[in-house]
Amino acid sequence: MAEFVTVAKVGSIPEGTGATFQVGQRLVAVFCEGGEYFAIDDVCPHQGASLAAGEVYEGAVTCPWHAWRFRVTDGTWCDNPRLKVDAFDVRITGDEIQVSVAPREEPKTE
Repeated sequence: MAEFVTVAKVGSIPEGTGATFQVGQRLVAVFCEGGEYFAIDDVCPHQGASLAAGEVYEGAVTCPWHAWRFRVTDGTWCDNPRLKVDAFDVRITGDEIQVSVAPREEPKTE
């Protein structure tokens, strides 16, 4: 079972922005987009910039250093969908935003 950690209160991350949180040994970027919360790895794989510091537009965050764009829903790099940063499960419990850094289960295909 995935362990969820409270990172913030609902409403503390403004719409269209992100914030960085330490969850276990990971730095996680949590974004509010369309009234929902999403979490991906905070570290851009290009040169290590904080993705939470980037601008969010139409479901993608733009790295503030070199403009690499990643979908906040699943961490996919918009310019090359074969590459992605880790994405994490988010849940709301009461007024708390909680994140699990356990690996996501990939849907099974038959």
